[in-house]
Amino acid sequence: MKKLFLLVLFAAAAFGQERYLKPVDEAAQDASFLAFRTKLIAATERKDAKYLLSIVDPGISNEFAGTKGIASFKKEWKLEQKNSKFWGEFLPVIKNGGKFDGEGANKMKHFSAPYTYSAWPEDLDGFIYSAIGGENVNLRTAPNTNAEIVGKLSYNIVKTEDQDGVPEGWDKVSTLGGMSGYVKSEFVKREIGYRAGFEKKRGKWVMTFFVAGD
Repeated sequence: MKKLFLLVLFAAAAFGQERYLKPVDEAAQDASFLAFRTKLIAATERKDAKYLLSIVDPGISNEFAGTKGIASFKKEWKLEQKNSKFWGEFLPVIKNGGKFDGEGANKMKHFSAPYTYSAWPEDLDGFIYSAIGGENVNLRTAPNTNAEIVGKLSYNIVKTEDQDGVPEGWDKVSTLGGMSGYVKSEFVKREIGYRAGFEKKRGKWVMTFFVAGD
């Protein structure tokens, strides 16, 4: 009985260590930004390069460190090509929430997306940890859909383990509460993944950065 009690106590303690990053979306706090983002999402879904470029700030910070400006942005993403990888990278960013993060009186003039970037816990290293972007995501014993399900994850923060030998489309992870296994990569959201920033300048919302990495 004592052994069983200790096991239950240990399990409860481990569970208590779990941390979560649930979706956050402050867009509706500013009607002008919400309307802007709605229009931007629609334009992105139809791959409307003309509209997209109309909201890009001339001094935009781009994917690679040290590159700035709309000319560099155009060169990197080749938006005139319908198969540009930009659309696939950008759409999940602007469809997954975010926060206003300006300072003082300008707080509502800056918005960063997605929420896994703008709401990321400051005490966790984004190179080591990620967040599960979904509810009841299967955690399996092996990286295939026939493997045993050992748990269900819902917005858990997870440690990304060594991925050597892990097939493409899967990630090996462990939760802060001690569960470990494999999940589909599409559900693993990284703070250092693609993110975008928007600023209201002279009454108009523009995109000021679209970057990934450190």
